[in-house]
Amino acid sequence: MSYAHLTPTAQPSPRLRIAYLITNSEIGGAQSHIGDLLQSMQGRAETVLLAGGEGPLFDIATRTGAKIMRLSRLDNALSPWRAVTALRELVQALKTAAPDLIHAHSAKAGALGRIAGFLLRIPVVYTVHGFAFKPEAPWRQRLAARAAEWLLAPLASRVICVAEAERRLARSLPVPADRIAVIANGIPDTDHRAAPQAPLRRIVMVARFAAPKRPDAVIRAFARANLHDCELVLAGDGPQRKAMEQLAQQLAPGRIRFPGNVAEIAALLASAQAFVLASDHEGLPLSVLEAMRAGLAVIASDLPGIREQIGHNKHGLLVDHNDEPGFSAALERLASDATLRGALGSAARLRWEQHYGLERMTEATWSVYRDALARTPRAARVPT
Repeated sequence: MSYAHLTPTAQPSPRLRIAYLITNSEIGGAQSHIGDLLQSMQGRAETVLLAGGEGPLFDIATRTGAKIMRLSRLDNALSPWRAVTALRELVQALKTAAPDLIHAHSAKAGALGRIAGFLLRIPVVYTVHGFAFKPEAPWRQRLAARAAEWLLAPLASRVICVAEAERRLARSLPVPADRIAVIANGIPDTDHRAAPQAPLRRIVMVARFAAPKRPDAVIRAFARANLHDCELVLAGDGPQRKAMEQLAQQLAPGRIRFPGNVAEIAALLASAQAFVLASDHEGLPLSVLEAMRAGLAVIASDLPGIREQIGHNKHGLLVDHNDEPGFSAALERLASDATLRGALGSAARLRWEQHYGLERMTEATWSVYRDALARTPRAARVPT
């Protein structure tokens, strides 16, 4: 366990102190979301990041001025013993940080954070980036996730859902309706803009190579589509990457690139003329928002959260649940109609401006913090 930039026990401060907790510090949508929150909370609150792993989120947090606490025992392992030892480490870290509020993200950190907050009498805000018991998930995962969420639901002072579809799932848990808020993900603007009406030369998907993402469906659809002089770029990393590289070499040799984790996602998207995302289930994917911000035409799986982002034939094209021929047909449709690509891209950009900016999300999140603290007296900021 490594605690950087912290005194043995944090001293009282007139400003709110928030502990942001996530299971892994790797690159991902939830991690990007925390990075944006840390950035937007500068000047408003003291912030502390608690996370496992050795990923780039720690560097992002340091640049925002947040304090860093690396949790060596926090990971995605399903071992009960690892969970118990991670909880002990987390409780000790929270005693050291002495936050007024815990904002927990991701399933395991969300579970342990709620237990630790209950033990230390620190209010917990839990952001659900996508419930794992949604109907599209495997049945064993659904059962386990639902049982865990049911037991832990009462321990959260407030629950933030990133989409209305997630709120509907949350209402099936023992959480009062007035403790559930929907705050759509928001991201900051950039200067990078795509030119989707230009000849189709590059299609991009940004995702981790792991469930629930389906890069295999995108590879198969791209390989069967009648696309000339066009490459597919699959940006990201993860346990399935090698298998996907082999599949790409088999089906479309030399036409699919795997650049790994890309630091400048906005620049990559600006170099493309279309964006695609295939997934088994989603909350409100940040990668789609990044594509909308760039002004790209989007092709995506027709899932509840994505339907809230993208109107079919308005801001993009939605395809039945990982229907590979459907994805292929959508790719061919965009390839043959530059005017459609431009119109969808412009509409997607306008929708992002109206609904998914960072300031809107920050203000709504701050309001939830105030409400959670009003329900639970402010912590004494000394070890419990």
